[in-house]
Amino acid sequence: MKLADIMSTNPVLLTPAHTIREASQVFLENEIDGAPVIDRQGRMIGLLTKSHLYRVLAGYGNPHTTVAQVMATSVTTGHPDEKVSDLIKRRVGRLPVVDQDRVVGMITRSDLAYAYFNSFMYLSNEQQTILDSTHNLIVAIDKNARITVLNRAAENFLNIKSTEVLGQDIVQVIPSSGLVEILTTGCPRPVQKIRLKDSLFISNRTPILEDGEIIGAVAVLQDISELENISRELENVKELNREMDAIIESSHDGLYLTNGKGTTLRVNEAFENLTGVPANEMVGLNVEDLVRERGIVSESVSALVLQEKKPVTIIQRTLAGRTALTTGTPVFDRKGRIFRVVSNVRDITELMNLKQQLEQAQGLSKHYESELRALQIQYDTDKLVAGSRKMKELLDNVTRIAQVDSTVLITGESGTGKELIAEAIHASSPRRDGPFIKINCGAIARNLLESELFGYDPGAFTGAKKGGRAGYFELAHGGTILLDEVSELPFELQANLLRVIESKEIIRVGGEKTIPVDVRIIAATNRDVAQLVASSQFREDLYYRLNVVPVEVPPLRMRKEEIPLLTAHFIKLFNKKYNLHKELLPDAIDDFMNYDWPGNVRELENVIERMMVTIPRDILTAQDLPNNLKNPRRENVHPLISVEGVLPLKEAVEFVEREIISHAYSRYRATREVAKHLGIDPSTVLRKAAKYGITLADPPKDNE
Repeated sequence: MKLADIMSTNPVLLTPAHTIREASQVFLENEIDGAPVIDRQGRMIGLLTKSHLYRVLAGYGNPHTTVAQVMATSVTTGHPDEKVSDLIKRRVGRLPVVDQDRVVGMITRSDLAYAYFNSFMYLSNEQQTILDSTHNLIVAIDKNARITVLNRAAENFLNIKSTEVLGQDIVQVIPSSGLVEILTTGCPRPVQKIRLKDSLFISNRTPILEDGEIIGAVAVLQDISELENISRELENVKELNREMDAIIESSHDGLYLTNGKGTTLRVNEAFENLTGVPANEMVGLNVEDLVRERGIVSESVSALVLQEKKPVTIIQRTLAGRTALTTGTPVFDRKGRIFRVVSNVRDITELMNLKQQLEQAQGLSKHYESELRALQIQYDTDKLVAGSRKMKELLDNVTRIAQVDSTVLITGESGTGKELIAEAIHASSPRRDGPFIKINCGAIARNLLESELFGYDPGAFTGAKKGGRAGYFELAHGGTILLDEVSELPFELQANLLRVIESKEIIRVGGEKTIPVDVRIIAATNRDVAQLVASSQFREDLYYRLNVVPVEVPPLRMRKEEIPLLTAHFIKLFNKKYNLHKELLPDAIDDFMNYDWPGNVRELENVIERMMVTIPRDILTAQDLPNNLKNPRRENVHPLISVEGVLPLKEAVEFVEREIISHAYSRYRATREVAKHLGIDPSTVLRKAAKYGITLADPPKDNE
């Protein structure tokens, strides 16, 4: 509060020329006991009070004495913006209020008292208004335990008037207030439950202190009866929610909940596992976002329910690759509007997998049990030995072919390794983790081949299993199928194979439903299929569909430089297989190099295995070879080297040079020995071996 708020404006003013008599008359007329004195410019120059008049009269002074002669010139003044609280410290009876040397008001002790009285009444009323506005009960007592405060909430609850109980003993009015205890102990009692008139309150009771002395106590009571009821109901709801959460999360089926606008509200853990997406990434998303933007599910059953306003069941595919049978059910409010959609999502992936596995188990004979254990075969590079330029080029081509799904036709003589090439294509392809199924079309009876390849439905023929059986094409789904000896496929079945290649579908024997199959087809044969087509023994259209990517495996006689490598490979293989420690001397390899190997690599493998298991010695020589492989003039006869066709002389010379060096290494092994018998320097031998890409199973040792 400022001086301007309480001062009397338009104060009575005197001039220095006024006489004492005139000043007395002004004081009487205006009922004042003092007035500021101003000069002709209106500036305050002094103050005249009744005390000044009394001094003149007591001394029998002249009534014509001027104000200027008796006025106080040293006067305490105030400014309109000063605080009233600062005025109390000055201890003056009256205070002129001056602004820019002009008197704008006057403050007396009466003005000050009146101002403080009004302020007190305002604060008192404000305090009472605050007390009466609160919903809490407020009761206060003095140090004699007499009631001093009782707010309106307390009046209403106790049904009494404050005017009736103020000054009365608290124990007579509210026996259970506990305020007398606070007066006695001086200790506050916060947050305690008490009961009044069958209602429950939270009581905060505290002593009122003045200069460290207890002068009273006050209690604030909050009615919590309704809160207690709500709390009990809330606990019941929480318990029900906990039970519901436990039921939802324990469900093996996925549960998915949306509101009436298709916004995801909740999913359980089973649904998270089905989709592979955490719940916090789905809650808040619209069902359309789950399908179009995130691809979490292939189709939204909730959207269909909101559209059709009835339960809907569909089959979904999830982002995690699972298949689910999903039923969405609408929940209607009292106005018949959908406000929730509950979807039950059942994972049927395992059921389908179990069905497929059962069909596989029933469809395969004991002859193919070992093949089933190798459905996840990873190609072992040790199975193929590539020491010749032709085989290295072939394997490079195989690596490229493996990256696409084109149909491959592998041709070559029996025993050249066509099956290994097919395995290499599968193992290097994106289908490596899928099954690799091998079928010899010439080893299965003609009347059984169709059902073996394509399977059959129940009742397809006499003796058919009750549940039917999946064929090899179904078993190879997601992988590769090798049709070995495809040239032996009966003519009437070739049309069926052509349809599978073109449509990627099969029809079981005795069935009508088409079954999609995702299979890469590799065919192999040792016959000239083009000649079979010319003689009408093989369909021309099927031949062209199989021969998209032709691969020809050369016979062993066309890549004899690999014989030492293959020999070392098979010796190592059978030593490990039979726990042996046998070696083959170079003279036997010389005879291997001179033999044409009509059975190719398979024949070489069989010869080596037979020698290792039948001959008791650890050192095997040329004398241990089968008679058809022995060379009686081994020391005097060099291997025959022939050049097919007419070549430029330089190329023919290089060809003969390469063959001689390769033969020498296979016989003598060490570079120095090769150089000695060829009559050239060892460095020349090494340079020419590097030039022609001659590789040894065991590197030559120069220190021998």
